[in-house]
Amino acid sequence: MRQRIVGAIALAGGPSLVIADEPTTNLDVTIQAQYLDLLKDIQRETGVALIFVTHNLGIVAKMCDKVAVMYAGKLIEQAPVRELFDAPKHPYTRALLGSVPKLGSKEPLYSIPGQPPNLATLPTGCAFHPRCPEALPRCTTEEPGDFSLGDGSVARCWLLERDTEAQADRGRTHS
Repeated sequence: MRQRIVGAIALAGGPSLVIADEPTTNLDVTIQAQYLDLLKDIQRETGVALIFVTHNLGIVAKMCDKVAVMYAGKLIEQAPVRELFDAPKHPYTRALLGSVPKLGSKEPLYSIPGQPPNLATLPTGCAFHPRCPEALPRCTTEEPGDFSLGDGSVARCWLLERDTEAQADRGRTHS
């Protein structure tokens, strides 16, 4: 009931945007589903935009159109939800999705090696490089910029540089 009350307070002023930070924490799955359905109904009826801040990828899959993945306080991948779940581009996103249990699977869950970095003393280069199984030498010294992947996805990873160059080369050969 507390989540519903907080939600009602948030919507009382008729906002155009509501930021829901871990809105289903401590709810059992039945109540969680009811609460999320209620939020979807309210969104449909009022047109309010919802931003979910959550660690629960099930909520992301159910509620969101677009998703942004963060690591060490920075956006590392943004994509339409289906695209991200079907074809994650950043190694951290792939690791996150690999660590989610799959119904009926007997495969062991993927465990991301190492520990998250201390935010006060981030490593140079890409903050994920000490834990990344695909890290390149330049990952340790240079922070990657955004690589636009043409499908509405953007990711920050040096591995994607060759993919975007290959797309550009294909575009030049077809012109």
